[in-house]
Amino acid sequence: MKSAVSFDENYWRGRYATGRTGWDAGAVTPPLRDYFNQLEPDYARRILIPGAGNAYEAEYLHGLGFSQVFVADLAPEPLAALQQRVPGFPAAHLLQQDFFELPAAPPYDLIVEQTFFCALAPHLRPAYARQCAHLLRPGGTLAGLLFDTDFGPATEPPFGGTREEYRAYFEPYFDFVHFDTATNSLRPRQGRELFISLRRKLVL
Repeated sequence: MKSAVSFDENYWRGRYATGRTGWDAGAVTPPLRDYFNQLEPDYARRILIPGAGNAYEAEYLHGLGFSQVFVADLAPEPLAALQQRVPGFPAAHLLQQDFFELPAAPPYDLIVEQTFFCALAPHLRPAYARQCAHLLRPGGTLAGLLFDTDFGPATEPPFGGTREEYRAYFEPYFDFVHFDTATNSLRPRQGRELFISLRRKLVL
């Protein structure tokens, strides 16, 4: 069912203005930190973090030396916060754009998912999976965290779900490398998150 609320730029700016940012962990979360630490040191790989919020993941990757990290968000406030925290982060890599309107050329090697999927109206989930595949090169990776929990009836984010539901969205476009409960989630999220690593199919 579609929500009567439009989760547009004004909606998200309003949440930042009123401090309703419960998704904000204040730092890169342990599952993503550990994943980033074991990435091959190909620092020129193109990495996209959509719905990035305050983009601690981008800050961490930048600190590791990755030079082609891009963050996208509808609201300007979190992008400005990242630029203030990390003055050396390239301004051209801060994209105040709708994820679904991002161009696919040149393609990305990695898309990082961190509380963006759960912020989308649920009817957009099939389009999210399709757009991720569209933005990635063949063999590219979608990695990150999805909530594997039911938040009950909700008219605003976050929206929960199940691994069975999610699998149906991604199977047409991705091979499943890892798709299981995260073992090192933040304490409030323990047992409630899936860590995913999905490889974009060579032929769609």
